[in-house]
Amino acid sequence: MKLAVVGGGSTYTPELIDGIAGRRSTLDVDEIVLVDPDAYRVEAVGGFSRRLLEHAGHPAQVRTTQSLEEGVDGASAVLIQLRVGGQRARRSDETFPHACGCVGQETTGAGGLAKALRTVPVVLDIADRVRKIAGDDTWIVNFTNPVGIVTRALLNEGHRAVGLCNVAINLQRQFGKLLGVGADDVKLVHTGLNHLSWERGALVDGVDRLPELLEEHLDYLSHEVSVPGKWLRRMNVVPSYYLKYFYAHDEQVTKQRTERPRADVVSDVEEELLKIYLDPEQNTKPESLEKRGGAYYSEAAVQLVHALTAGGPAEEHVVNVRNDGTFPFLPDDAVIEARSTVDSKGAAPIPQPPVEQNFAGLIAATTSYEYLALEAALKGGRDRVADALLAHPLVGQYTKADTLADSLVQINREYLPWARG
Repeated sequence: MKLAVVGGGSTYTPELIDGIAGRRSTLDVDEIVLVDPDAYRVEAVGGFSRRLLEHAGHPAQVRTTQSLEEGVDGASAVLIQLRVGGQRARRSDETFPHACGCVGQETTGAGGLAKALRTVPVVLDIADRVRKIAGDDTWIVNFTNPVGIVTRALLNEGHRAVGLCNVAINLQRQFGKLLGVGADDVKLVHTGLNHLSWERGALVDGVDRLPELLEEHLDYLSHEVSVPGKWLRRMNVVPSYYLKYFYAHDEQVTKQRTERPRADVVSDVEEELLKIYLDPEQNTKPESLEKRGGAYYSEAAVQLVHALTAGGPAEEHVVNVRNDGTFPFLPDDAVIEARSTVDSKGAAPIPQPPVEQNFAGLIAATTSYEYLALEAALKGGRDRVADALLAHPLVGQYTKADTLADSLVQINREYLPWARG
């Protein structure tokens, strides 16, 4: 099987390669092509990836290319992991909302919208070219943020696409360790949207062990997801780490204004990693890769690609998938993040208990924002940008929405053809 990685020059990529090397018996990959317009980065990552596989005794060959068409030709699956504008654009996403007292973040709020506007047209162009070259049957696994919005754009255009995030598998692994069971023995009742999700259950052999986790490991879980323990106990859930931007918005803005932007930290980590990757003696994953983020990314990606391409029985994964009635308060074509069955036919969400109003309202409001965000990304227009911001729960005031829209468009003008006049 051939696997293509678009954005293969990312310093994340060796995580994926390491995951493939560790699952030789289950993922039958014999060729991996890293596609990236940045020749320096992709060659550095590609060379290190070859050494990782060779050291692990894995027979797969790694090729690098700057040509999308060459990279995806004959691929069974294409993993898309882009960052349009790089860390420079990310830094802007994380800082420009502060002028209006709003959180700066690369996947939600005004910063997340900016990233969606830059990203959606690029990903759709790539997907169209993939379909033309590799064929209609090629699976697209989208790891590009904001995952929910980008995945909905792909599905609306009829692409065979599934969205993936590492939040769920990270919590699954942590729950397994705390409970003293294998991680794969834990089935999450994962509810919500990408970066707006809650674990409402942790099933082991059909028994919900979440109450036990909250009783015995409250302080640990509170620290991990940055939410007060008394709130966790009262709500009887474990939220995603990203919920702190909603539940403690003002605290996060104050903190962000005094801290170094994450984009700057990641830029330094990437520079360090690229130097390591260029060392011809380096053939194992460096510890510093953990600083890059994306814990368990490789496991989630490799397992999902296996489920989509192996032709075996359905597996369970938490993915971004079309709602199709799972949450009755959302449209069927909304993209949710939920535990799903996955096989070569695609992903289908597993039915869940009714969602409590504490969470359903925020899910519905954010879904409405995501609809407007996608409209702005596809059609352009400053007013569409302002309307999306006004609908976002983290903005929600017309003066802030208008001010942020003007700043967003001005800062991102080089990426938005409709904004160039």
